[in-house]
Amino acid sequence: MVSSLPHPATPTGRDGLAALLARPADAVVALDFDGTLADIVPDPEQARAHPGAVAALAALAPRVASVAVVTGRPAGVAVRYGGFAGVPGLEHLVVLGHYGAERWDAVTGTVRAAAPHPGVAAVRAELPGFLDRAGAWPGVWIEEKGRAVAVHTRRAQDPEGAFEALKGPLGDLAVAHGLVLEPGRMVLELRPPGMDKGVALAKYVREVGAGSVLYAGDDLGDLPAFAAVEKLRSDGTPGVLVCSGSTEVPELAGRADLAVQGPAGVVAFLTELAGALGEG
Repeated sequence: MVSSLPHPATPTGRDGLAALLARPADAVVALDFDGTLADIVPDPEQARAHPGAVAALAALAPRVASVAVVTGRPAGVAVRYGGFAGVPGLEHLVVLGHYGAERWDAVTGTVRAAAPHPGVAAVRAELPGFLDRAGAWPGVWIEEKGRAVAVHTRRAQDPEGAFEALKGPLGDLAVAHGLVLEPGRMVLELRPPGMDKGVALAKYVREVGAGSVLYAGDDLGDLPAFAAVEKLRSDGTPGVLVCSGSTEVPELAGRADLAVQGPAGVVAFLTELAGALGEG
């Protein structure tokens, strides 16, 4: 183990990192975007990758089998906000957007996508009136995500109160239109079933034929990806789970092998990892 790298707190995490260091050409490194590569901001449209993220990814990517960004955002939006296109070293980066329903490959520069779920359009039309009838607080707002719709409460006077009050009604609305409700950090997302980061990650790891996997995330939406890595580990594929540390999501931190301090900590870890592999 390279001493400058953070030390995973669990035996399985230490085994996963050791496997990645020993055989990097077989490793997949997968990362969430918001809260992991980019700081959480009040307006999601203003989110951008941490200033050191692209350089860290570009240094790491040529040393491993694949680097992938797994996000609930549209793939093209994540590419644009991340600044990932046309970067030397990221010629084979993959972005799995909308929880895997969309895929952008740097090698082609194009997005491939599945057909949209009709329930999203129905919810999009109904949601403004629905929130009015529910007595939504000032500051609660709707984010249009193409293949999903999200309701944010972070700007409300009582963000947690608004979040809790809307969770049940929005869950019912999702079910009525054949969707699921995904809670996050002061956000409630209505999206099609069968789409989550765990499904997307497991499918991609199988596609690559990875011998080890590292996943980093920060939110409740990353729990399925954590579960996918745990399942891979139980089936014999070593893995490392990294939490982009947040006191808002103790469920994730409690299952992580390693916690770092937000996107700055993720970037520092990736930079150290790339350096360690460069020494090998």
